[in-house]
Amino acid sequence: MAHPSQLGFQDAASPVMEELLHFHDHALMIVFLISTLVLYIIVAMVSTKLTNKYILDSQEIEIVWTILPAVILFLIAFPSLRILYLMDEINNPHLTVKALGHQWYWTYEYTDYRALNFDAYMIPTQDLTPGQFRLLETDHRMVIPMESPIRVLISSDDVLHSWAVPALGVKTDAMPGRLNQTGFIAARPGVYYGQCSEICGANHSFMPIVVEAVPLEHFENWSSIMLDA
Repeated sequence: MAHPSQLGFQDAASPVMEELLHFHDHALMIVFLISTLVLYIIVAMVSTKLTNKYILDSQEIEIVWTILPAVILFLIAFPSLRILYLMDEINNPHLTVKALGHQWYWTYEYTDYRALNFDAYMIPTQDLTPGQFRLLETDHRMVIPMESPIRVLISSDDVLHSWAVPALGVKTDAMPGRLNQTGFIAARPGVYYGQCSEICGANHSFMPIVVEAVPLEHFENWSSIMLDA
């Protein structure tokens, strides 16, 4: 999860988030190089007293500074489009979970099971135990098996919400009357925190999301316990 004064992204916990981090670094390096070149040209033009008529009026230079930005845009656009298609790719998910947004909590339904569903409310500050995070912990976590394709169907029961878990590279709007879907693979076991990322009302900041990725055998034990409860 994020730390105080953290400037970068959270550590990636899914392949898609790793690709997003790589693309961020790729685009940031291009922006840094462009900024450095522009700053150098500005300083050189301001500080020098020399002029050259072939630089001030040159067809070749105009061709270069027209083609070069186009090439740079292609270097940014193609990786971006590739990641967009990867984020929409959901093939043969091993588990489907429906996340339904309410004011102000989430309901999770495991559609592959007959009666596995529960509500996830934020734990009040006075009820937190040592080691739990304020405004981020819920009384029930969305438990999933690690290294398995997970599909999440997202909708809302009242107003606009947004189901977002930064470490997994997931952020999808929950809209009343519409069923959106997203997918991810948790690459390693862990607990990943998120929050509603849409301004949905007075308690907008009090409907956290907690996803716990566990090995498959642990997930099967958990689902058996939940079904027997």
